[in-house]
Amino acid sequence: MDDAPWMKIAKAEIGQAELKGEAENNPRILEYLATTGKFKADETPWCSAFANWAMVKAGKKGTNSALARSWLKWGEAIEEPRYGCLVVFKRGNSAWQGHVGFFVRMEGDKVVVLGGNQANTVSIAPRSKADLLGYRWPGPKD
Repeated sequence: MDDAPWMKIAKAEIGQAELKGEAENNPRILEYLATTGKFKADETPWCSAFANWAMVKAGKKGTNSALARSWLKWGEAIEEPRYGCLVVFKRGNSAWQGHVGFFVRMEGDKVVVLGGNQANTVSIAPRSKADLLGYRWPGPKD
């Protein structure tokens, strides 16, 4: 049984990318962004929107927030990562900035995640374990 059905949905989106220039926007990224607000440009930070979109498509609740760190209050905290769990990272120097993606695997001191807005695309990419804030799994109400 697949206990992370959102991963199949997220994987199918690999390659979706921002369009260059402010006048053009990828309609699919705007669709992701619509799950978190009324954003009109694909240059808007969209990692959390992608996570929300994938979870909603899988029949789960998301955070409805464009903030990556909103996922730290979603579902249940887990100590050890499992395939498909949400991984939240710090980013920048502020207490609100972050990045969120779906856990794929560990590679040394890197956490490899499937996520949106990774080099402006949906991709699988490594992030530093030093920036890790937490792992989350859907709770019974999610």
